[in-house]
Amino acid sequence: MADRAEYLLEVNGLKKYFKVGKKGTLKAVDDVSFYIRKGETLGVVGESGCGKTTCGRTCIGLYDKTAGEVLYRGKDVHQMRGEERKQFTKMAQIIFQDPYASLDPKMKVRDIIAEGIRSHQLINSEEKIRERVDELLVTVGLDQEYGDRYVHEFSGGQRQRIGIARALAVEPEFIVCDEPISALDVSIQAQIVNLLGKLQKEKGLTYMFIAHDLSMVKYISDRVMVMYLGKIVEITASGQLYNHPAHPYTKALLSAIPIPDPKVEEEKVRIRMEGEIPSPVDPPKGCRFQNRCQYATEKCRMEEPELKLIGKDHYVACHMC
Repeated sequence: MADRAEYLLEVNGLKKYFKVGKKGTLKAVDDVSFYIRKGETLGVVGESGCGKTTCGRTCIGLYDKTAGEVLYRGKDVHQMRGEERKQFTKMAQIIFQDPYASLDPKMKVRDIIAEGIRSHQLINSEEKIRERVDELLVTVGLDQEYGDRYVHEFSGGQRQRIGIARALAVEPEFIVCDEPISALDVSIQAQIVNLLGKLQKEKGLTYMFIAHDLSMVKYISDRVMVMYLGKIVEITASGQLYNHPAHPYTKALLSAIPIPDPKVEEEKVRIRMEGEIPSPVDPPKGCRFQNRCQYATEKCRMEEPELKLIGKDHYVACHMC
């Protein structure tokens, strides 16, 4: 583990459950622990429904936790109140998956971006606020004149740039990027990822980058955390994960990444996962990946594997590792 003094965010035993029906409980995030160093990008990947978005939103307090703790600069996010909570909402922002649904269609772009500035009283002069918004629009690659338009007048990529500008307006240091490229055309995705990388270098930002596109996650992340059915199954440096994956689930995900060389793609061995994803309302006993894993043993069906260290800063939850 890294020196805890380096941690910007530290998560210990975090759980987030949702009530389903009269007696059911959906275990969206079930006892996860990890950290994010200041200035780095932690990629979070997994299939839809694995809990990655819920984890990100619970980390910044958009969802109340069920158990565990989320420490931001050593202070519990879910215990913050009053001015301390307000300061945290300034320092930690989120970029949402759907840029259209997350932007108020009745507000002009200028007012959407300026909302946080006014709320936190960062600038008191309306003239200065206008100048700051113009500066932010240029920063994210948009014309200043766009500030006087409405959200419906823009393309998906432009809307996401507006969402990024809104997040940057309050000068945060930590941003949860909740699948910020999944709703965009492939041709636009690289532009947004490049913009996020550029802004990180210029402003010293720290990212939690949530996605299901593993090729993009590899490009932008320093470390990668793989989730399956509310659990962390593997977490390590990006290069280590892509070159030496350890968990069978990680290997299967990586084998599905298309390779641009047709000959190499044709010769590549694809690891196919059989069976259905279990319900998070009633997860199986033991390893949650057991019914889709070709290596599963009786131990896997009876005992839940712990996240253990198998190499330098490389953690895996698998009985076979």
